[in-house]
Amino acid sequence: MAGKSRPAVRLRVLRTQRLTPHMIRIVAGGPGLAGFQPNEFADAYVKMLFLQEGVEYPEPFDMGVIRAEMPREQWPVMRTYTVRYYDPRAGELALDFVHHGDQGLGGPWAAAARPGDELLLLGPGGAYAPGEEADWHLLAGDESALPAIAVALEMMPAGVPVKVFIEVADPAEEQPLATKGDAQIRWLHRSAGDDLVAAVRALEFLPGTVQAFVHGEAGFVKELRRYLLGERGVRKDLLSTSGYWRRGKTDEEWRAEKAAERAAEEAAAR
Repeated sequence: MAGKSRPAVRLRVLRTQRLTPHMIRIVAGGPGLAGFQPNEFADAYVKMLFLQEGVEYPEPFDMGVIRAEMPREQWPVMRTYTVRYYDPRAGELALDFVHHGDQGLGGPWAAAARPGDELLLLGPGGAYAPGEEADWHLLAGDESALPAIAVALEMMPAGVPVKVFIEVADPAEEQPLATKGDAQIRWLHRSAGDDLVAAVRALEFLPGTVQAFVHGEAGFVKELRRYLLGERGVRKDLLSTSGYWRRGKTDEEWRAEKAAERAAEEAAAR
Protein backbone atom coordinates (compact mmCIF):
# COMPACT_ATOMS: atom_id res chain seq x y z
CA MET A 1 0.00 0.00 0.00
CA ALA A 2 1.51 3.33 -1.08
CA GLY A 3 2.12 6.05 1.48
CA LYS A 4 1.26 9.71 1.17
CA SER A 5 2.65 11.11 -2.06
CA ARG A 6 5.76 13.25 -1.53
CA PRO A 7 7.16 14.09 -4.96
CA ALA A 8 10.59 15.68 -4.94
CA VAL A 9 11.56 18.90 -6.68
CA ARG A 10 14.29 18.00 -9.17
CA LEU A 11 16.73 20.83 -9.90
CA ARG A 12 20.10 21.32 -11.59
CA VAL A 13 23.06 23.32 -10.34
CA LEU A 14 23.36 26.55 -12.31
CA ARG A 15 26.45 27.94 -10.58
CA THR A 16 28.39 27.83 -7.33
CA GLN A 17 29.96 30.60 -5.26
CA ARG A 18 32.45 30.45 -2.41
CA LEU A 19 31.06 33.12 -0.06
CA THR A 20 33.68 32.66 2.67
CA PRO A 21 36.38 30.05 3.33
CA HIS A 22 33.71 27.78 4.87
CA MET A 23 30.45 28.81 3.18
CA ILE A 24 29.44 27.75 -0.33
CA ARG A 25 26.35 28.93 -2.20
CA ILE A 26 24.65 26.63 -4.67
CA VAL A 27 22.31 28.35 -7.11
CA ALA A 28 19.96 25.83 -8.73
CA GLY A 29 17.16 25.95 -11.27
CA GLY A 30 15.74 24.22 -14.30
CA PRO A 31 12.24 23.10 -15.33
CA GLY A 32 11.69 21.38 -11.98
CA LEU A 33 11.65 24.73 -10.21
CA ALA A 34 8.06 25.17 -11.39
CA GLY A 35 7.14 22.52 -8.80
CA PHE A 36 8.60 24.52 -5.90
CA GLN A 37 5.93 26.23 -3.78
CA PRO A 38 7.51 29.01 -1.67
CA ASN A 39 6.22 30.07 1.73
CA GLU A 40 6.39 33.31 3.71
CA PHE A 41 8.93 32.24 6.34
CA ALA A 42 12.43 33.62 6.90
CA ASP A 43 13.57 30.18 7.99
CA ALA A 44 12.02 28.39 5.00
CA TYR A 45 13.91 25.13 4.60
CA VAL A 46 14.12 22.19 2.25
CA LYS A 47 15.18 18.60 2.79
CA MET A 48 17.92 17.68 0.34
CA LEU A 49 17.97 13.99 -0.59
CA PHE A 50 21.26 12.13 -0.95
CA LEU A 51 20.63 8.89 -2.85
CA GLN A 52 22.13 5.62 -1.68
CA GLU A 53 24.79 4.38 -4.08
CA GLY A 54 23.76 1.37 -6.14
CA VAL A 55 20.05 1.65 -5.29
CA GLU A 56 17.46 2.05 -8.06
CA TYR A 57 14.60 4.36 -7.15
CA PRO A 58 11.14 4.46 -8.73
CA GLU A 59 10.27 7.14 -11.24
CA PRO A 60 8.73 9.59 -10.84
CA PHE A 61 10.76 10.03 -7.65
CA ASP A 62 8.38 10.06 -4.68
CA MET A 63 9.44 9.69 -1.04
CA GLY A 64 5.98 8.45 -0.06
CA VAL A 65 6.33 5.51 -2.44
CA ILE A 66 9.94 4.87 -1.38
CA ARG A 67 9.05 4.77 2.31
CA ALA A 68 6.08 2.49 1.69
CA GLU A 69 7.79 0.03 -0.68
CA MET A 70 11.54 0.03 -0.01
CA PRO A 71 13.55 -1.10 3.05
CA ARG A 72 14.66 1.72 5.34
CA GLU A 73 18.36 1.15 4.69
CA GLN A 74 17.74 2.04 1.03
CA TRP A 75 15.96 5.32 1.73
CA PRO A 76 17.83 8.46 0.69
CA VAL A 77 19.65 10.30 3.46
CA MET A 78 18.12 13.72 4.16
CA ARG A 79 19.79 16.94 5.24
CA THR A 80 18.04 20.25 5.95
CA TYR A 81 19.04 23.59 4.39
CA THR A 82 17.56 27.08 4.59
CA VAL A 83 16.38 28.61 1.33
CA ARG A 84 18.66 31.63 1.06
CA TYR A 85 16.60 33.05 -1.76
CA TYR A 86 14.02 32.05 -4.35
CA ASP A 87 13.73 34.17 -7.51
CA PRO A 88 11.00 32.88 -9.84
CA ARG A 89 11.73 35.50 -12.49
CA ALA A 90 15.38 34.49 -12.72
CA GLY A 91 14.43 30.83 -12.25
CA GLU A 92 16.80 30.44 -9.31
CA LEU A 93 16.81 28.92 -5.83
CA ALA A 94 19.89 29.34 -3.61
CA LEU A 95 21.11 27.20 -0.72
CA ASP A 96 24.15 27.98 1.44
CA PHE A 97 26.29 25.10 2.76
CA VAL A 98 28.78 25.15 5.62
CA HIS A 99 31.90 23.33 4.42
CA HIS A 100 34.42 21.77 6.80
CA GLY A 101 36.54 19.55 4.57
CA ASP A 102 35.31 15.98 4.29
CA GLN A 103 32.94 16.23 7.28
CA GLY A 104 29.27 15.50 6.68
CA LEU A 105 27.34 15.11 3.45
CA GLY A 106 26.22 18.54 2.27
CA GLY A 107 29.49 20.42 2.61
CA PRO A 108 31.60 17.99 0.56
CA TRP A 109 28.80 17.70 -2.01
CA ALA A 110 28.62 21.49 -2.40
CA ALA A 111 32.41 21.78 -2.69
CA ALA A 112 32.42 19.25 -5.54
CA ALA A 113 29.21 20.45 -7.25
CA ARG A 114 29.40 21.60 -10.86
CA PRO A 115 26.80 23.14 -13.21
CA GLY A 116 24.42 20.43 -14.37
CA ASP A 117 24.61 18.33 -11.20
CA GLU A 118 21.21 17.23 -9.89
CA LEU A 119 19.50 18.14 -6.61
CA LEU A 120 16.41 16.47 -5.18
CA LEU A 121 14.50 18.52 -2.62
CA LEU A 122 11.43 18.14 -0.42
CA GLY A 123 9.61 21.11 1.05
CA PRO A 124 9.72 23.86 1.92
CA GLY A 125 8.86 23.99 5.61
CA GLY A 126 9.36 26.84 8.05
CA ALA A 127 7.77 28.65 10.97
CA TYR A 128 9.42 32.02 11.68
CA ALA A 129 9.01 35.45 10.13
CA PRO A 130 9.51 38.91 11.67
CA GLY A 131 6.15 40.20 12.89
CA GLU A 132 4.85 43.74 13.12
CA GLU A 133 3.67 43.27 16.71
CA ALA A 134 7.20 43.43 18.11
CA ASP A 135 8.79 46.72 19.14
CA TRP A 136 12.23 45.25 18.47
CA HIS A 137 13.85 42.00 17.36
CA LEU A 138 16.64 39.75 18.60
CA LEU A 139 18.43 37.39 16.20
CA ALA A 140 21.09 34.99 17.47
CA GLY A 141 22.78 32.02 15.84
CA ASP A 142 25.90 30.46 14.41
CA GLU A 143 26.94 29.92 10.79
CA SER A 144 24.32 27.18 10.35
CA ALA A 145 21.64 29.79 11.10
CA LEU A 146 23.29 32.57 9.10
CA PRO A 147 21.18 32.04 5.94
CA ALA A 148 17.95 32.33 7.95
CA ILE A 149 19.25 35.37 9.84
CA ALA A 150 20.15 37.00 6.53
CA VAL A 151 16.65 36.40 5.16
CA ALA A 152 15.08 37.66 8.41
CA LEU A 153 17.08 40.88 8.18
CA GLU A 154 15.93 41.38 4.59
CA MET A 155 12.31 40.97 5.76
CA MET A 156 12.52 43.42 8.68
CA PRO A 157 10.17 46.40 8.62
CA ALA A 158 11.95 49.68 7.90
CA GLY A 159 13.43 51.35 10.95
CA VAL A 160 12.59 48.65 13.50
CA PRO A 161 15.43 48.04 16.00
CA VAL A 162 17.20 44.70 15.57
CA LYS A 163 19.94 43.28 17.77
CA VAL A 164 21.93 40.58 15.96
CA PHE A 165 24.53 38.18 17.34
CA ILE A 166 26.26 35.78 14.94
CA GLU A 167 28.96 33.34 16.05
CA VAL A 168 31.44 32.21 13.38
CA ALA A 169 34.94 30.78 13.34
CA ASP A 170 36.84 33.99 12.63
CA PRO A 171 36.56 37.35 10.81
CA ALA A 172 36.99 35.68 7.40
CA GLU A 173 33.56 34.06 7.86
CA GLU A 174 31.67 37.36 8.13
CA GLN A 175 29.27 38.22 5.30
CA PRO A 176 27.60 41.46 4.20
CA LEU A 177 24.00 41.58 5.42
CA ALA A 178 21.29 43.86 4.03
CA THR A 179 18.29 45.19 5.93
CA LYS A 180 15.87 48.10 6.12
CA GLY A 181 15.75 47.65 9.88
CA ASP A 182 17.83 49.62 12.35
CA ALA A 183 20.19 46.70 12.92
CA GLN A 184 23.18 46.45 15.21
CA ILE A 185 25.10 43.38 14.10
CA ARG A 186 27.78 41.87 16.32
CA TRP A 187 30.01 39.16 14.89
CA LEU A 188 31.42 36.79 17.49
CA HIS A 189 34.60 34.87 16.67
CA ARG A 190 35.34 31.50 18.23
CA SER A 191 39.01 32.02 17.34
CA ALA A 192 39.04 34.96 19.80
CA GLY A 193 37.13 33.06 22.50
CA ASP A 194 33.86 34.93 21.97
CA ASP A 195 30.77 33.30 23.44
CA LEU A 196 27.27 33.73 22.00
CA VAL A 197 25.37 32.96 25.20
CA ALA A 198 27.45 35.42 27.22
CA ALA A 199 26.98 38.12 24.59
CA VAL A 200 23.19 37.76 24.57
CA ARG A 201 23.07 37.69 28.36
CA ALA A 202 25.06 40.94 28.47
CA LEU A 203 22.64 42.68 26.11
CA GLU A 204 20.69 45.57 27.61
CA PHE A 205 17.15 44.83 26.50
CA LEU A 206 15.20 47.59 24.82
CA PRO A 207 11.80 48.64 26.20
CA GLY A 208 8.70 47.09 24.68
CA THR A 209 7.88 43.72 23.18
CA VAL A 210 10.69 41.65 21.66
CA GLN A 211 10.43 38.90 19.07
CA ALA A 212 13.41 36.56 19.24
CA PHE A 213 14.99 34.04 16.89
CA VAL A 214 17.65 31.67 18.29
CA HIS A 215 18.76 28.87 15.97
CA GLY A 216 21.95 26.83 15.55
CA GLU A 217 23.94 24.45 17.76
CA ALA A 218 21.57 22.78 20.21
CA GLY A 219 23.60 23.51 23.34
CA PHE A 220 23.48 27.29 23.14
CA VAL A 221 19.93 27.23 21.78
CA LYS A 222 18.74 25.39 24.90
CA GLU A 223 20.62 27.78 27.21
CA LEU A 224 19.27 30.89 25.54
CA ARG A 225 15.73 29.53 25.37
CA ARG A 226 15.79 28.98 29.13
CA TYR A 227 17.25 32.46 29.69
CA LEU A 228 14.84 34.31 27.40
CA LEU A 229 11.72 32.56 28.72
CA GLY A 230 12.67 32.24 32.36
CA GLU A 231 14.74 35.34 33.12
CA ARG A 232 13.67 37.79 30.46
CA GLY A 233 9.99 36.88 30.20
CA VAL A 234 9.97 36.70 26.41
CA ARG A 235 6.58 35.56 25.19
CA LYS A 236 6.66 31.95 24.06
CA ASP A 237 4.68 32.77 20.93
CA LEU A 238 7.31 35.38 20.01
CA LEU A 239 10.30 33.08 20.52
CA SER A 240 11.58 30.83 17.72
CA THR A 241 14.23 28.32 18.78
CA SER A 242 15.65 25.39 16.86
CA GLY A 243 18.70 23.21 17.39
CA TYR A 244 20.00 22.47 13.90
CA TRP A 245 22.84 20.27 15.14
CA ARG A 246 24.54 19.14 18.33
CA ARG A 247 28.28 19.18 18.91
CA GLY A 248 29.71 15.63 18.92
CA LYS A 249 26.63 14.05 17.29
CA THR A 250 25.93 12.97 13.74
CA ASP A 251 22.79 14.36 12.13
CA GLU A 252 21.01 11.02 12.55
CA GLU A 253 22.03 10.77 16.22
CA TRP A 254 20.87 14.32 16.89
CA ARG A 255 17.53 13.84 15.16
CA ALA A 256 16.89 10.68 17.22
CA GLU A 257 17.85 12.53 20.42
CA LYS A 258 15.64 15.49 19.51
CA ALA A 259 12.67 13.20 18.82
CA ALA A 260 13.16 11.50 22.20
CA GLU A 261 13.33 14.89 23.97
CA ARG A 262 10.15 16.04 22.21
CA ALA A 263 8.33 12.83 23.19
CA ALA A 264 9.42 13.25 26.82
CA GLU A 265 8.21 16.87 26.86
CA GLU A 266 4.84 15.86 25.42
CA ALA A 267 4.48 13.06 27.95
CA ALA A 268 5.30 15.43 30.81
CA ALA A 269 2.70 17.91 29.58
CA ARG A 270 -0.13 15.37 29.68
